Amino acid sequence: MRNTLIFFILFSVFSQAQDIYPQDYFRSPLDIELVLSGTFAELRSNHFHSGLDIKTKQREGLNVYATASGYVSRIKVSHYGYGKAIYVTHPNGYVTVYGHVQRFSDKIEAYVKKLQYKKESFEIELFPDLNDLVVTKGDIIAYSGNTGGSGGPHLHYEIRDNQERPINPLLFGLKVKDTKKPLVSSVYAYPINDLSHVNGSNLKQKLRLIPLNNGDYKTEDLTAYGKIGFAVNTIDRQDLAANKNGVFKIETFYNGMQNFTIDFRKFSFSETKHLNRLIDYKHYKDEKERLQKLFIDSNNPLSLYKNVIDDGYLIIYDTLSNVYKVKITDFEGNQTNIDINIKGIDQQPNDVAETFTSPYYIKTNEVNVLEDQNIKVEFPKQTFYEDFFIDFKVSGDTLKLDDNNKAVKKYFKISYDVSSYSPKDLKQLYIANVVGWNNFLNYSSTKQEKNTLYTRTKNLGTYCLTRDTVKPTITPVSFKDGQWLSKYRFLKLKIEDKESGISNYRATINDQWILMEYDYKTKTLTYDFNDKVVTDTKNNLKVIVTDNVGNSSTFEASFFRK
Repeated sequence: MRNTLIFFILFSVFSQAQDIYPQDYFRSPLDIELVLSGTFAELRSNHFHSGLDIKTKQREGLNVYATASGYVSRIKVSHYGYGKAIYVTHPNGYVTVYGHVQRFSDKIEAYVKKLQYKKESFEIELFPDLNDLVVTKGDIIAYSGNTGGSGGPHLHYEIRDNQERPINPLLFGLKVKDTKKPLVSSVYAYPINDLSHVNGSNLKQKLRLIPLNNGDYKTEDLTAYGKIGFAVNTIDRQDLAANKNGVFKIETFYNGMQNFTIDFRKFSFSETKHLNRLIDYKHYKDEKERLQKLFIDSNNPLSLYKNVIDDGYLIIYDTLSNVYKVKITDFEGNQTNIDINIKGIDQQPNDVAETFTSPYYIKTNEVNVLEDQNIKVEFPKQTFYEDFFIDFKVSGDTLKLDDNNKAVKKYFKISYDVSSYSPKDLKQLYIANVVGWNNFLNYSSTKQEKNTLYTRTKNLGTYCLTRDTVKPTITPVSFKDGQWLSKYRFLKLKIEDKESGISNYRATINDQWILMEYDYKTKTLTYDFNDKVVTDTKNNLKVIVTDNVGNSSTFEASFFRK
């Protein structure tokens, strides 16, 4: 009770100072030099990166420390995302997050496993009470790992404010060695309407980038007229890592006056999906390059912009000379400049963008329903950022729903009338997104409602109905039926389903449920004998794996242990 009282007193004192970032309050979450593989607000697929990805020397099992005193307020264990993650709430109202950990400290691990066994589920989300798991600054709370959607061993570390908004942890005094200036790989100029042009063209133009001896850049001089904008592809690198990281700030100046700033110091999770409005999304999908637009498109709700004049656009007049400057800065203040000289010339554009029309026009402020034969697509209001003609075609059970190069804000629904299928076939049907050069059939979460199969998705592209008639496979790893396993710490199996994918699994020993951790990257299930479930000499293992359409496989084996 005393701890609770102290915590709330401190919370009330410090929670008012959320915009003053304390420099000595948080320690490092690791006891090694901080080297980053990912920076805060770095551009990722459909979201900004919400923390720091800290390298762990390509190893797992490093001590992860509570960076300040507080209590464990949330624990989440998931196959994907952050994998095993722990959240600590601190008296000043901030919350720190530690993701992709291999395992928790002994006390926290016991707390979690007790509830996993009670719920008979590996995936679990817990919200401990204030006094359940109190931690002190410097306590070991976990061990670094590679769980969830991690691409290699590292620690994902976040600091959030009392409104759950992530803030750049480097603002709190953490140090990363960085003396390198940001790099620029491309710059584009955009004519914004039919009356504007760049270098005599109404099409987006890639500018020739000229590196200077001091690390800055200039572009070839260009001619333009009317309303134009620019976009840049830029990254930062630290001294001790070759990773392509995000920058901290981008500013632009038009004829000496600042007209645009984007500042990557804080954002909210509700706006992170709108990264797709910051970048040239079509260019990214077509060219695999993220261009950050230095202007603000319509229906762009991001809060990262400051000092913006005319939404960052330039108005170029005939015969006038202009100077446009882009200043890119990393967190340590290393700065890269791009100078662009613009001559205003009014002329007839020699080429214009092709326009696409179809019988189907999407109005973003309305509900849009497209229907043909046995397929219906329903778009809620504000699914897209702008109105457009959509390419909608149905051929049998195949749906062509435009190209997947338009940013989508909301889930929309694709429905198939399957009343013509037999009950037997219907059990194995699912909706697949056809992707890649090899037309890979990617399972799209499929539900059934009477004679309708439907899926909710945020991806345009091609869809079809397909069948999965193949059961999952289950293969023991490093053991066989009837083997003595007394010296084994872990029991492992590989599970795989090459069509609709794994939906769920259940494992028992002597008819008692056991906790098996699933790593989708290695397709392995792992049981830890230290869980003390096994008490008999002879034991019967049973594992049932089910795919997303209900095909099921069962593996059974006996083993001995003492």
